[in-house]
Amino acid sequence: MPSSFRADAVLFDMDGTLTDSIAAVEAAWGKVAKDLGQDPAYVIAATHGKRAIDNLAQFKPQILPHQMESEVQNFEESILFFADAFQIHGPGSRRASPVTLNSDSAVDSEAATPSLTPGSSATSSRASSFAFDSSRRPSFVGRLSSALMMSAVPEADIVDQYDPDFEDPCMVEDHLSVVENQWIEKSKIHQLEAWQIEAAAVDRSVRILPGVKKMIDSIPAGRYAVATSGAKTYAYGCMTRVGIIPPPVTITADDKRLKAGKPAPDPFLLAASCLGYDPKKCVVFEDSPSGIRAGVASGATVIAVCTSHERSKIENCGAHFVVENMEKVKCELVDEQLHFTILE
Repeated sequence: MPSSFRADAVLFDMDGTLTDSIAAVEAAWGKVAKDLGQDPAYVIAATHGKRAIDNLAQFKPQILPHQMESEVQNFEESILFFADAFQIHGPGSRRASPVTLNSDSAVDSEAATPSLTPGSSATSSRASSFAFDSSRRPSFVGRLSSALMMSAVPEADIVDQYDPDFEDPCMVEDHLSVVENQWIEKSKIHQLEAWQIEAAAVDRSVRILPGVKKMIDSIPAGRYAVATSGAKTYAYGCMTRVGIIPPPVTITADDKRLKAGKPAPDPFLLAASCLGYDPKKCVVFEDSPSGIRAGVASGATVIAVCTSHERSKIENCGAHFVVENMEKVKCELVDEQLHFTILE
């Protein structure tokens, strides 16, 4: 194809195309793999660019249909936790304490990281057991919570932390019974703490990719959409974290109108339809093999960016252009059409 062409609208993939949250996504899938006793490298490679619902159905076939929606949300909350843990709980953060256990938090995809203890279905039934009434006996509860977050503290040591000079001795018995119940699943609690602590040790923050802001700013409102394999929690969470306002047409993996996800063309076809443009007159920006194939199948002109894969891994997937990143593509509005120029 010539290095310049015109189009009516743009359909963006999100992760790996607009944002870089690959480290957090891979960490989340790596955790799934370890929980299942599988090779993290294999699971990570097999899941990239596909919907969480499809990946979870493949690797966790025991999930029942009515459980899938909450499983997907739990998984996507874990991605955002990995993405934000370093800044919120890591070395030098304003919270110098270990990851806080919080049973009352809910995901706000436009705000802070969800507290993820417990965030997976394996531990959600125990959430209320961590919800101590800190207003009654703050010093005891504080010491007890801190002790529970230590990975190898014997129960006797926790009991020993009780100080009768500061608390009413008659009030401690019910707290110790809580500790007893929690200790039954001690190994699971410690495993959960371990991954949260590991998450806070590495900076996996979401970042905007090169050239993205300039590209979005060059396209008039109503002429671009996002079609992602992420569900709403993750997709909106990633974009808002890097200052991208999700466009009115943002097709996420949990959109009930979708019959199939990438590599099927359905997400891009739905996005083009919602914008009111022929997909054959649209441009798709993608980074993954499955997404590139989906864009090609939609009939759009596909520009692949080498932001998450080596060029050799994506150059044979059918993309019309393969560029380093969006800095290598220029978009201008000419006679009410989008005029694209490939700069390399």
